Amino acid sequence: MTTNHARLLVLLAAIVAAAALRLVPHPPNFTPIGAMALFSGAYLGRKGAIALAAPLGALLLSDLILGFYAGMATVYFSTALVVLIGWLALQRRSLFRVAGAALASSIVFFVLTNFGMWLSSGYYPMTLAGLQACYVAAIPFFQNSVAGDLFFSGVLFGGFALLERQVPALRPTTA
Repeated sequence: MTTNHARLLVLLAAIVAAAALRLVPHPPNFTPIGAMALFSGAYLGRKGAIALAAPLGALLLSDLILGFYAGMATVYFSTALVVLIGWLALQRRSLFRVAGAALASSIVFFVLTNFGMWLSSGYYPMTLAGLQACYVAAIPFFQNSVAGDLFFSGVLFGGFALLERQVPALRPTTA
């Protein structure tokens, strides 16, 4: 196995493991999905299709187990945008860049998925007040999303950085 193959396999394994954590009991919205999408964009962004397919496929696999739900399209679209944020913002990685991208991803996900909920759920009137009520009702979930995105970004990015230092075969090669 070449160095590039070993690196790709470890990156994909980290993404699948993060998605699997969605299946264990956790506080609402405290999941690794945003961090997984950021990580994929940051490390697999040059591989385009894989960068999107890995987190969306992992999300789909976990949804097959958890069940499908209204608003899936908005969640998948938002997750794809988080991959793009990872690719654009994290070509050079640092603690502050990762934390900033995680926070930006949480905000993008919150704004888009709750807008989608307002549009399609029927729970809220189709007025500005209804939209506001939807966002206000989602604030407790947003706090957990931010905490989860920051925590799991630290685990994924920090863990992989440590692995790269310890295992030379995982370091990027120039070709």
